Amino acid sequence: MAVDYAVIVVYLAGMLAMGWWGMRRAKSKSEFLVAGRRLGPWMYSGTMAAIVLGGASTIGGVGLGYQYGLSGAWMVFTIGLGLLALSVFFSARIARLKVYTVSEMLDLRYGGRAGIISGVVMWAYTLMLAVTSTIAYATIFDVLFDVNRTVAIVLGGTIVVAYSTLGGMWSITLTDMVQFVVKTIGVLLLLLPIAVVKAGGFSEMKAQLPTEYFDPLGIGGETIFTYVLIYTFGMLIGQDIWQRVFTARSDRTARWGGTVAGTYCLVYAIAGAVIGTAAKVMYPDLASADAAFATIVKDELPMGVRGLVLAAALAAVMSTSSGALIACATVANNDIWSRLRGAVVRSGGGDGDEPHDEVRGNRAFILIMGIAVILIAIALNDVVEALTVAYNLLVGGLLVPILGGLLWRRGTAAGALAAVCVGGVAVIGLMAYYGILANQPIYYGLLSSLAVYVVVSLATPPTDAAVLAAWRERLAGRESSPSATSSPSGV
Repeated sequence: MAVDYAVIVVYLAGMLAMGWWGMRRAKSKSEFLVAGRRLGPWMYSGTMAAIVLGGASTIGGVGLGYQYGLSGAWMVFTIGLGLLALSVFFSARIARLKVYTVSEMLDLRYGGRAGIISGVVMWAYTLMLAVTSTIAYATIFDVLFDVNRTVAIVLGGTIVVAYSTLGGMWSITLTDMVQFVVKTIGVLLLLLPIAVVKAGGFSEMKAQLPTEYFDPLGIGGETIFTYVLIYTFGMLIGQDIWQRVFTARSDRTARWGGTVAGTYCLVYAIAGAVIGTAAKVMYPDLASADAAFATIVKDELPMGVRGLVLAAALAAVMSTSSGALIACATVANNDIWSRLRGAVVRSGGGDGDEPHDEVRGNRAFILIMGIAVILIAIALNDVVEALTVAYNLLVGGLLVPILGGLLWRRGTAAGALAAVCVGGVAVIGLMAYYGILANQPIYYGLLSSLAVYVVVSLATPPTDAAVLAAWRERLAGRESSPSATSSPSGV
């Protein structure tokens, strides 16, 4: 294992070095949070693919292939479909807004009245997303170094927190690009063909496994529909994804770079399912489907290659973890703390003229949120449940007001706030009643959010014409007037 260890150590050292280099570039809020909005198409594509394809897509995707065969690709496939839809239909408009968070977009569209409530929902989603990614370190470091779960989480989490805190989005962008290359080589170019060959080729796989393993819809229509609701729509509205859109150099970069990344996700989905199917032939009686990735890597790959593929898994986890972490910290600082702090200043409880170092403030929030993520990851065990809670809250609470704001002129601030509150509460209540992993919470929560949004919007006065005019100016990529800036107070 010495060669494998060397590969991993060099990789981790490189991540920290890029964090240090990124610190030298991140001199302003824009540089720190959105890489100065300067990424070209190739770097944008690589980093976007890296953030959406995390541990769940790699280890979980192979596990679903082990359990269901080729139809196990659907979870990651719907992520790719969501990224394609975002890139083709919405990314150009999102990039032209020149904001930092989803809540700022809601404030612009509805007149500065959606901030804190939507920020809390988005913060809860990004926090749980970062936690689930951090938990995944335990599986990888257990295979690498045979260390206990807590040590693995602390080790992996500390490295991600370190380079994210140092350089912000510049560090994360650089490390994500490396992680994209490592994942491509490790999973697509090495593990995929080796797994198929070790399993005896596709003809032997078909001979050894039931026919439903090769049925594209074998996982079930209801499951596929739920994946579309949670992951495809989740890709359209997540702060972690939008924050990457904000890094694009132009709306053309956002559209075409995102399309390339989405297409890559579709290929990655099929590859993971094929690897899992091959693992089922070689190891038909594994205790856990999620152990398929680690088992095939540990037992079937040659020295050195094994280290590179494990580095690819580590890259997948780190890219999602760092993206979720900076999104969580950005929302916590810009959408929650800054608004509360502004309210205190306006009420006479603070000095409104006090200078504020925005880079230092955002860096401090990444560090604080990173420590919180590590501690929560140590305390939690069930990754699937935590991830389901995160996406149910996001889609049930924010999908309707966000897409409604982009697509329906008659939507109002009152309708948006009602949709966030009713959808969020409905999802939480239904998860408590039906169970976290049930499909009903997202179905009924989303329907209730949509119904309330439409009814309340039609029952309340239309959004002020000046607000809508300023909104259209921003969507067109033109500078807004002072009245178009979002109110810091929120609700």
